[in-house]
Amino acid sequence: MNQWCKLAAAAFIAVVASGLGPVAAQTKPEGEMRWALYVTIAPTWFDPGEASPGVLTPFWILYAMHDALVKPMPGQRMAPSLAESWTVSEDLRVYEFTLRPGLKFHNGDAFTAEDVQYSFQRAKGSLIHQKVKEVAIVDPTHVRFVLHEPWPDFMTFYGTLVSAAGWIVPKNYMEKVGLAGFKRHPIGLGPYKFVSSTPGVDLVMEAYDGFWRKTPSVKRIVFMSIPEATTRLAMLMRGEVDVAYLLDASLAESVKRDPKLKLAFSGGIGTAYLDFLDMWDPKSPWADQRVRLAASLAIDRKTISEVETLGASPPNGNIVPPGFEFALKIAADPYDPARAKQLLAEAGYPNGFDAGDLYPWPPYFTTGEAVTSYLGAVGIKTRVRTMERAAFYAALATKKLKGLCVCVNAVYGNAASRLSETVPPEGVYAYGSFPDIEAIYKQQATETNVAKREAMLHQIQQTLHERRRFAPIYDYIWASGIGPRVEDPSLMAIDPYPWSTPLEDVRLKKP
Repeated sequence: MNQWCKLAAAAFIAVVASGLGPVAAQTKPEGEMRWALYVTIAPTWFDPGEASPGVLTPFWILYAMHDALVKPMPGQRMAPSLAESWTVSEDLRVYEFTLRPGLKFHNGDAFTAEDVQYSFQRAKGSLIHQKVKEVAIVDPTHVRFVLHEPWPDFMTFYGTLVSAAGWIVPKNYMEKVGLAGFKRHPIGLGPYKFVSSTPGVDLVMEAYDGFWRKTPSVKRIVFMSIPEATTRLAMLMRGEVDVAYLLDASLAESVKRDPKLKLAFSGGIGTAYLDFLDMWDPKSPWADQRVRLAASLAIDRKTISEVETLGASPPNGNIVPPGFEFALKIAADPYDPARAKQLLAEAGYPNGFDAGDLYPWPPYFTTGEAVTSYLGAVGIKTRVRTMERAAFYAALATKKLKGLCVCVNAVYGNAASRLSETVPPEGVYAYGSFPDIEAIYKQQATETNVAKREAMLHQIQQTLHERRRFAPIYDYIWASGIGPRVEDPSLMAIDPYPWSTPLEDVRLKKP
């Protein structure tokens, strides 16, 4: 038995001992719990088939209304969910899933292998579709995925949050109502079922007593779009919401001073980093590695973490979080403005230069302003350009932005999936690539020997660091305010993960 099959066997044993089976004694769901969200809820997030690979935001709704064959859960990177178990063939080309029997969607339709096949066909993501040769229905409770060749990251893409290919929609209902009808009234297999949604305002859901894992404790949950942080905090203080996400340091301090409220931290999945979009132009100052290093040394990461997150966000020298599989731990560059100025002078810019625009990833505009200030202090002049979230994503992906980006990489999985959007030339946010790194990245993607693959990925990460391809800042962990009615907000139950999940685990205090 090869080592990948041994891992599969270990995963099967973990399934048996996972403790994720239905809870014997259930209490009736009671009460209502409200969250103040920092972005506008998009109806596209109601449909797993609309979730783009690498984009984490839809999962705070997918975890509520939908379910996956395999997904991250507390204590497990890949927890059996709609699939009770799975096996992997000796040649690593066939994955067969045994589906949990007797499950029904919120509208009463039975969950079968046809829904798995249909949902995969609808899923976004060219890579996983290129790798999968066939999805075959063995019988109503067994589905078989056949790959063109061994691909060690199949389960990383299918069974974590790299993509939503493993999240299931009801085939019959979707074909009956169409995409527009599904967005108006989504149907899923998750712990909460859709009640209503006012675009740009809120999403209301109620507990689904047929959820296989456990009956939720809270009867009704409401997600409210509140883009202004001070408004989120004010609503929390007035008792209008129970959880206020994403509070800056000053607002977090206000929570700490209020005896009725609690401060909680979550995240750790998104790494903020400076991306040199113009470095691939030989005429740009950013083409010089010394200039990129100077920019990195100009940034005081510890102070930014203190100002933005009360020091909760640890500086990182890598865009891969240290807890990820195949991650190489790299210390962040020190804050050394004197050395930064020296490097600029050596590169031919003793008086600095005008670097043009700097685009901060929405909504982290104050981080962008801080980076601009630090760069300006060593002579690198930039102008902060803020954009609405959807427009920013579109412009960055179509390579229309010039200058600098204080970007955020929140791709789930392992080191390979983490690098997939920015390192290989086909990456959606890659403005250029190094041919030697590209070759190693392609090689590791089919390497089934775990030790050899880890060595390749470590080499890639070390080389990216030495060439200062990025200037990583920190792994972003942010503050939320918790109201007095909340017993358990289920934050960081999945580590790393930013939002309350699993939602069937959140609890209100007993009156």
